[in-house]
This record gives sequence, structure tokens and C-alpha cells, in this order.
Amino acid sequence: MPEIAVEGELELPDDVLWAERAPDAEIRTAHASGRPVVAHASTPDGVKAALARPEVACVLVPPEHRELLDLDLTELTYG
Repeated sequence: MPEIAVEGELELPDDVLWAERAPDAEIRTAHASGRPVVAHASTPDGVKAALARPEVACVLVPPEHRELLDLDLTELTYG
């Protein structure tokens, strides 16, 4: 699963857990059991915040923000 993908262009498993809709304990449990955790983001900071969580496997960005696929995550994180 890619770190960043455009919403609607990636086939996700039926049991995906949406990070923004779940409490932290459920996210940790899902991750520990191998259930994929996915988040939505529409800004560079949103992508960075979502991927800062080790449980998040992928961040989906809206089609109108396809440029977020090209983010340099190392530069964004470490400057």
C-alpha cells in the first residue's frame, strides 16, 4: 500500500479503519491485529500529521490535490 494515494484510485480492503473516525485505542488495536488504518488529508501538514502516526498505512488525498503525491516527506519532516 502506498504512503499517499488519491482517493478513489486505490482499492482498499473492506475492513479498513478510518483514522479520523476511530478513537486511539481502536487504531492501536487495529494496527496490532494487521487491520489497515487509513487517513484523509488535503494539505501537506495534514499528510505529515497522519503519517506521523505509526499505525497509519496510507493517507488518501482528494483528486484536486494530486500534487500531494509528490511531497518530499523527508524534507517536510526534517526540514
